[in-house]
Amino acid sequence: MRSYESKEELKNEIKKTFGKYISEFDNIPEELKDKRVDQVDRTPAENLAYQVGWTTLVLKWEEDEKKGIEVKTPSDKFKWNQLGELYQWFTDTYAHKSLKELKEQLSQNIEDIYSLIDNLTEEELFKPHMRKWADEATKTATWEVYKFIHVNTVAPFGTFRTKIRKWKKLNNFVNVIK
Repeated sequence: MRSYESKEELKNEIKKTFGKYISEFDNIPEELKDKRVDQVDRTPAENLAYQVGWTTLVLKWEEDEKKGIEVKTPSDKFKWNQLGELYQWFTDTYAHKSLKELKEQLSQNIEDIYSLIDNLTEEELFKPHMRKWADEATKTATWEVYKFIHVNTVAPFGTFRTKIRKWKKLNNFVNVIK
């Protein structure tokens, strides 16, 4: 997994990968947001719903810990061995929204993640055992907060950008490659 030297480096990588990812949805018509295609496991709306879901959870974990609420990862309703059900919950909760609404919600979550990063000290972000939710989320490994941010922003933005580009190619979109 990639490591970062500073808050700014992490934020810049999120900005770069998010910008590329979110722009892939600019030319998808609303009426195709739920269109399934072979070889791609998510519709455009489901693709965005997944990102909205995970970024919302990261923000909730931090917010709950600050309030002194016991954080259950990945969520209050699901355990780590129920990720398929969690992903379906993301779809059920968010994918009914328009692409515009999903993009706006994800953009707001990313802005909130930038604020989260800014409000953490370098130690809180990059050192282990700085957040109870981070320690309890991984039973067999020690993860710093930045790793949770990375795997729920930078990493899926790249992977899911590839998926949406494939979806577009299979739907014969012009100017698929940017």
